[in-house]
Amino acid sequence: MAKTHQGGEIRFDPATVLITGASSGIGAELARFYARSGRRLVLWGRDPARLEQVARDCRTMGATVATRTLNLADGAAAIAAFREDDDAHPVDLLILAAGLGDMRQQTALTERAETVLELGLVNFATPAALATAGAERMVARRRGHIVLLGSVAAFHALPFAAGYSGSKAGLARFSEALRNGLLEHGVGVTLVSPGFVDTPMSRRVSSAKPFLQSAPQAARLIARAVEEERPHLIFPRIFAGLRLLDIVLPRPIRDFVLRRLKAEQAPRPTT
Repeated sequence: MAKTHQGGEIRFDPATVLITGASSGIGAELARFYARSGRRLVLWGRDPARLEQVARDCRTMGATVATRTLNLADGAAAIAAFREDDDAHPVDLLILAAGLGDMRQQTALTERAETVLELGLVNFATPAALATAGAERMVARRRGHIVLLGSVAAFHALPFAAGYSGSKAGLARFSEALRNGLLEHGVGVTLVSPGFVDTPMSRRVSSAKPFLQSAPQAARLIARAVEEERPHLIFPRIFAGLRLLDIVLPRPIRDFVLRRLKAEQAPRPTT
């Protein structure tokens, strides 16, 4: 990894980039964004066919690509896989983009307990563990950057998506704590909190998706935040204002508004 000056600006140039959730959505677009000659990409995903297509795209751009099919619900396997990949080629940029979205069905009074458990593992526990495994290696090398993909849902206690918003809220607090612990050791941490992005996950939501952005747009914003070593990226910017509004509103008013929000989502594909 190198940080070089070009035209008076610092350019982040990681030699090896590992991306989880690389088979679709933001993870796939980040893989394509970072693909270039001389760079190694290590791409993880759950869907082997889609993952291989992304890998082919990246190889045509000159990158050396390795893939791994893995379900992040198995945290112990994910930690072992990361260490194996890092042993082979030290990871300079670790992008933890994999995640699951789900919410309570309108006909149900609660979410399924099994779904909440899966969301906690994939959206919080395993990314936090992988970030810790990455930090351990990067601190020893005194270089590297870790990106955790959260959500603006972390800012709000959504009654129809307690498992999702809760898991992303946990990731946000973890990211802040990890960044504070690594500040003096040459390792950066960026939390990304996007609103609606046009991905397979958001397409399952049939209700309104205000300020929808494309996955390539999201990838460019995230890469810029990494170069600038920003601790927290929220986009679109209006959601930063909504976050502040959630903080300053009296709890009775905030709860009144949240209880009246409605959202619908198609069932998650089984593949």
